Amino acid sequence: MSGHSKWHNIQKTKGAQDAKRAAAFTKIAKELIVAVKEGGGITDPANNSRLATVITKAKAANMPNDNIKRCLEKAAGAGGDNYESITYEGYGPGGVAVIVETMTDNRNRTAGSMRHHFDKFGGNLGASGCVSWSFDKKGVLVIDNEDGDYEEDQVMMDAMDCGADDFEAEEDVFTVYTDPDDFNAVADAMTAKGYSFASAQIEMVPQNYQKLENEEQIALMEKLIDIMEDDDDVQNIWHNWDN
Repeated sequence: MSGHSKWHNIQKTKGAQDAKRAAAFTKIAKELIVAVKEGGGITDPANNSRLATVITKAKAANMPNDNIKRCLEKAAGAGGDNYESITYEGYGPGGVAVIVETMTDNRNRTAGSMRHHFDKFGGNLGASGCVSWSFDKKGVLVIDNEDGDYEEDQVMMDAMDCGADDFEAEEDVFTVYTDPDDFNAVADAMTAKGYSFASAQIEMVPQNYQKLENEEQIALMEKLIDIMEDDDDVQNIWHNWDN
């Protein structure tokens, strides 16, 4: 799985501006609401595993507790937004595999937007399952060690003790992989050991990566990611571009 933890590169692609952070909070808020609604209105993460997963993600993104609480109160209330989760798959420039996870209150609008984004930037929207077979669903916990606070061997031992499946060190970033079903337990156990996460979520991890050598294709791929990140209906974008 070498190369997946290009976390700093990913952050540069996504941007760290306040506007991006606000957009990230909006997306997480939508996930919190859906997790409560699909969990039968249960707002206690101890009894709603999907909600627990989203709360872990929210905390890793530094979403304020007050924001999380307001989202849970809104989700538990009557009426409110009615979102559904839809995943799209396709190919970017040069055949890069792309998976786009969306939450939408209008599937026709979202389907049209996805097709437009792929077509405009040198890709094409495919059928369900066309690329997901080449990805593995995993829990991914990212620990930023830019300040050198952690020793690699100790982090690896702690991660394995907490039930992780795999561990990867790349420069000043440690990535802990878990089975999706074990994600909450591993995250809680590592938090109890004093670790904090730069990112914590269930991801689609590519089995293989694809390089783009053509400058035009690289520019188009960057634009495709940016336009999708800015789409209000898009929650997550996974791809196998080795950038």
